[in-house]
Amino acid sequence: MKSDTRDWGPDIDVQALAGLRADGVVHTLLDVREPNEVAVCAIADSLFIPMQQIPRHVTDLPREHPLVVLCHHGTRSGMVADFLRGNGFANVFNLAGGIDAWAQVVEPEMARY
Repeated sequence: MKSDTRDWGPDIDVQALAGLRADGVVHTLLDVREPNEVAVCAIADSLFIPMQQIPRHVTDLPREHPLVVLCHHGTRSGMVADFLRGNGFANVFNLAGGIDAWAQVVEPEMARY
């Protein structure tokens, strides 16, 4: 798996994220969905901050390792990743396809909505 973030571009696909996690690469998985969405399904060890609350938590987010942002399909997380890049984050990536793609490809037993 490609665990070198220089190869990813602005997005990371679910296979690359699964490889990153399997390889034990230090990273933060930032889930920007709403609490009712997270209650249906979530990826273990994620940090949950709803999209609308991100601006007030910018200083709390790690910059020293990859920050992978996810939502349901990748649209909201793409906007959050762009916002974070605009606020000085150089190591932030959007999870392409979101948790829905993760559930389809990596964890097919995961509940979907």
